[in-house]
Amino acid sequence: MKKIALLVAFLLIGTATLFAQSAVNSDSVAYQLQRQKINNMLAARKQKFGQYEQSLGQHTGIFGFQTKDDIRRSAGILMDIAKTDDAIFKELKILLEYRDFLQKQIQSHSHETESANSDYLKVIAHLQQQNSKLKQQLTASEQRLSTRQTIFVIVILFMGASILLLMFRKTRVKA
Repeated sequence: MKKIALLVAFLLIGTATLFAQSAVNSDSVAYQLQRQKINNMLAARKQKFGQYEQSLGQHTGIFGFQTKDDIRRSAGILMDIAKTDDAIFKELKILLEYRDFLQKQIQSHSHETESANSDYLKVIAHLQQQNSKLKQQLTASEQRLSTRQTIFVIVILFMGASILLLMFRKTRVKA
């Protein structure tokens, strides 16, 4: 009975762990995708900043000065960089919130697992107590049965001896 209870407990714990790992793996994939998205945005920002530096170096005006178009082009690239930075900040915020969510989820899962394990241990302890009580009851029942059998044998022997004694007395009285 103990073996069956322990086997069931281990199977339940194993199944819960397997489901938890698959959930964590899918979450970590989403987290990695979000990180990859941010890294791609950072690479695009780096490229735009290179274009900005290049546009600052362009002087298409007379005597090597910058024209309004050069300055507007540089300002446009700078605005794109600012928009990209805003988008990166938004995605970083999502990533941090997602990480916090994952941490909370892992903590709650760990608490659930700990409580489930403690519940399983309580159930196992309860089953062990019931098993020991049943063993004690069985031992007591066996002792009572043994005592009853002994009493029945003594009573049967006594009755047999009484019958034999009465038969011998009857045969003596007739003789």
